[in-house]
Amino acid sequence: MSADKKKVAFYTLGCKLNFSETSAIARSLDSESFEKVSFNEKADIYVINTCTVTDSADKKSRQAIKKATRKSPDACIIVVGCYAQLKPVEITSISGVDLVLGTDERFNLKSYIERIEDHTIEKGYSCEKPDSTHFSPSYSFGDRTRSFLKVQDGCDYICSYCTIPLARGKSRNQQVSACVSEAKEISSHGIKEIVITGVNIGDFGQTTGESFFDLLKELVKVDGIERYRISSIEPNLLTDEIIDLVLNEKKLLPHFHIPLQSGSDPVLARMKRRYRRDIFANRIDYIRKRIPYAGIGADVITGFPGESDEEFNDTLNFLSEMDLSYLHVFSFSPRTNTLAAGMTGQVRKEIINNRSKILHRLSESKRIDFSKKCIGLKTEVLWENSIAEGYISGFTGNYLRVVTPYKKSLTGKINEVLLLKMNENGNFEIQQDKI
Repeated sequence: MSADKKKVAFYTLGCKLNFSETSAIARSLDSESFEKVSFNEKADIYVINTCTVTDSADKKSRQAIKKATRKSPDACIIVVGCYAQLKPVEITSISGVDLVLGTDERFNLKSYIERIEDHTIEKGYSCEKPDSTHFSPSYSFGDRTRSFLKVQDGCDYICSYCTIPLARGKSRNQQVSACVSEAKEISSHGIKEIVITGVNIGDFGQTTGESFFDLLKELVKVDGIERYRISSIEPNLLTDEIIDLVLNEKKLLPHFHIPLQSGSDPVLARMKRRYRRDIFANRIDYIRKRIPYAGIGADVITGFPGESDEEFNDTLNFLSEMDLSYLHVFSFSPRTNTLAAGMTGQVRKEIINNRSKILHRLSESKRIDFSKKCIGLKTEVLWENSIAEGYISGFTGNYLRVVTPYKKSLTGKINEVLLLKMNENGNFEIQQDKI
C-alpha cells in the first residue's frame, strides 16, 4: 500500500448489530489517511465483517472475500467478526486473506492496518476470547435513513444450537446515560429513527443494575429522535410494562420481533430455550389486546435434530393460530462446538427444505392478512434513501412497506398517510397528492 490516502471498502453480513459495529469501525479510521469507498469499487483495503449464525452465513462471508480478491488482487483483505472469531484458521487459508480479527480485535482496526504497513505483523489472525468485562459502543449513521444503536452485547443463554456466546462472550452493556448520549449524537446528524439493537437486548442491565425498561424511558426524552424501533427481544424478557410503554409513548414504534424458534415444547426443551410456547402465546395475546395494529414478527427454526413430523406439525399449527404479521424462517444447520451438532436424529436436508417452504408460505399468508387488516389505517411513514423502478419506499411504525413515485425531497421525511391501496407485491401504494 502506498503512502497516499488509502481507499477502504467495508462489507457487512448478518444482523443489525454488525451494521452498527461496522459503522463505528469505519469512523475510527481518520479521513486524512483513509477514504471510504463502495465495496463494488477498487480499493486498497477491504474489511469484511462476518456472520456465522448458519452455514449459509459462512458461505456468504467466503463469497464476499473472493469478490474482493477478484476486484483488487493486490488489496489488503481483512476479515473480522463472528465467523472470524470462531474459524480463523479456516478463513486464513482462503487465498488473498491477509488478516483475520476477532470480535474484540476489530475495534482496533487502524492499529492493525498500521502494523501491516510497517511490516510488524505477519499474515495470520488475532482472535482472543471475547472480553466480557468490556463493551465497545457502536452506532451507525451516514449510510442509512435510520441508525442502529448498539445497547447490549453478548449472551448468557446457552441455547444448544447457537455459537453467539462463543463468538461474543457474556451479556454486558454500558450505562443508560451513555446510550442516551449516543442517541443525542445520532440526533445531531438529522436522523429521525433509531433501531435499538444488541444480542439479547431484553437482558440489558446485567452489568449496570438497570433494565431495558429504564433505557426506553430515557431514550424517548431525546430531542430530535422521533421513532425508536425495538429489535428482536426474547418472549420471557418482554414484560407487560415494556408493552404498555410502547402503547403510551408515540416515539416507541408498535413493532415487536419475538424469537419463538419452535412451537413444540419438546423441541424448545432440546434447544435449551428459557421459555415454553405458552409464554410466547401470552405475549402475543397481551400485545394484541393492548395494541391491535402492532406489527409482530417471529423467528422459527425448522429441522432441529429430532424434529419429528408431529413436532413440526405442532409448530405449524401453533404458528397458524398466532396473530402474527410475518415469520423469519431459518433452516437448522449444525454449528461447531454446540450441543445440537452432536445430537442424534439429524433431519435430512430435503425434509428441512420442504418444511422451510411450508413455513415461508405461511409467513407470506400472515403478511398479506395483516396488511389487509390495516387497510383504512392512518399512520406515518419514514421514507428511505433508495429508489427502485421509479419508486421510493418506507416503513410504517408497525413495519408495513409503503411505496410512492420517487421524489428526492421525501428522503428521510416522516409523512402521515392513509393506507388504502395494496399493489401486486402486497405493499401499500400512495399517490404523491395524498402525502
